[in-house]
Amino acid sequence: MKARLFILIAATTALFSGIDYAASSDAAPADTSTLDLKQWGLVAIQDGGRRKPEDTFAKEKLIRITGRSAYTDKTGRKWSANDFVLSALLETHDWKNDPMVLVSFGKLKEQLGLDKTQRRFSFAQLAGSTELQRLANQAQALKRAEKPLDRVQQEALSVSDRLTLLVHLMDGSALLIIPAPTNEADAWLDPSGWSKYYSETQFAPIRIQLQTLATAYLNGDAFNFSRAANQLRDNLRALSPSIYPQERQLRLEYFYNHFEGFYQAIWCYGIALVILLAAHLRKRGRALQNIGIAVALLGLLFQASGIIMRCVIAGRPPVTNMYESIIWVSFAVSFFGMIFFARYRATVYLLAALPVTLIALLLVHQMPIAMPSSIDPLVPVLRDNFWLTIHVLTITLSYAAFALAMGFGHILLWRYARNPAAARADAPMHFWLYRVLQLGVLLLAAGTILGGVWANYSWGRFWGWDPKETWALIALLCYILALHGRLAGWWTQFGLAVASVVCFLAVLMAWYGVNFVLGKGLHSYGFGIGGETYVATFIVLDLLFVAFAIWRYRNGGLTVAPADEIEGEHVAV
Repeated sequence: MKARLFILIAATTALFSGIDYAASSDAAPADTSTLDLKQWGLVAIQDGGRRKPEDTFAKEKLIRITGRSAYTDKTGRKWSANDFVLSALLETHDWKNDPMVLVSFGKLKEQLGLDKTQRRFSFAQLAGSTELQRLANQAQALKRAEKPLDRVQQEALSVSDRLTLLVHLMDGSALLIIPAPTNEADAWLDPSGWSKYYSETQFAPIRIQLQTLATAYLNGDAFNFSRAANQLRDNLRALSPSIYPQERQLRLEYFYNHFEGFYQAIWCYGIALVILLAAHLRKRGRALQNIGIAVALLGLLFQASGIIMRCVIAGRPPVTNMYESIIWVSFAVSFFGMIFFARYRATVYLLAALPVTLIALLLVHQMPIAMPSSIDPLVPVLRDNFWLTIHVLTITLSYAAFALAMGFGHILLWRYARNPAAARADAPMHFWLYRVLQLGVLLLAAGTILGGVWANYSWGRFWGWDPKETWALIALLCYILALHGRLAGWWTQFGLAVASVVCFLAVLMAWYGVNFVLGKGLHSYGFGIGGETYVATFIVLDLLFVAFAIWRYRNGGLTVAPADEIEGEHVAV
């Protein structure tokens, strides 16, 4: 059975062109893996309330179905996202029986009777599961009643949505490439619904190019495929020039997708960290150190360019979801590290910043389902809200400062674990940590106050003990207590290093826990599921590391002297 969308197009077009489409489409499809799909990827499509290139649409849908931006089928062939979408439309591959639909949650697999060692299953296998259907229906009913869902129900609903998406890709109903005539708020249509907006004369060129495109794809004809895709885009723009996105917008987003600035930054940060560690171990590796700094700066430029392009494409700052907050915070961590390095000429700042940034970027790269990278429109509460934007950016910058302090604290605790006496004698290291914590407290206090201003503007009250507000306040009080206790002499320099690591758990709760674990409150636009195993593992290992450092410190034979004044440490620097 061929895709209904293209059968409809081909049957009508054959009257004009004399092409026997059925005969050509029944032949074995050519190898399409070598086709240049750029022109097809630049065709605009409406999806998720936004007009975007088909290239973005295809990548997002393939990730949503499989958890990967490229997919290797059961025969070993690797499919790009654009190739997959066209193949699903034309049914050149048996996608219904290919194990491609992601089911990652172990308890759900157990309840469905699936192999727990597998992560992906076929559409046919999952669609035939009565238990999955029961769980999805149950979850839908609870969702309509605005009642909470447990994790199994949430995952079942996600799997059901993946199956529905695959069906819509195969029948063509997800391909909303026919623009509305004049009103931006009107929905776009798939090619089978063209008559709602346009006459036969207006749509005829579109139909011809779609058939040419399909035939060229099936035949592996690179030249005619690219030409048909380019002409199709021009004809679609001619239908509604005021609504169709400008060419430069489509090309910018396509470039952003394939530039992969954040992925390039991961490589740069990783290489820079290795070089700087080697320079640190050599003690006098000045040339090696300069190379490491240069590579780290290159990574910072890659990440900055990715963030800037994303802001231009979205038309807003990165304030909407966990993915955007992580790429922004991780950038700010390295940026702060560079600023402090420039101020104090201490590479330890970069050695503290780069691992944090690297782990954060690797996390979002490896968890595309829990933290999708899609650029979505702002929810109503966030639109045209100056205070919200300032509040979120300030809060996330404070997270960056605390993350840098956490990295710095790990370095100090490792030094205490190796040689407590030498670590305690290094006054500059403790002073630098104190300065980073001061910056974080200043930003978090300002961000919390600005959050109250935004809450008053949007919800009519300055403070309401919402979970996000409460945990932001708890995090602020934890760090204020750490700084005040150090200044008052309640604990030593070592205590401040411990606090810089342990207090970050409060930030983690305010940042991740409220959105992904509690899932309650007025900040629902940031809610999500997934990643609990990674976060829990990090917390356990981190606390074990802190406990080990404390044990080494207490058994190092040190006599704890009264805490030095912070100003005295500044003089020592």
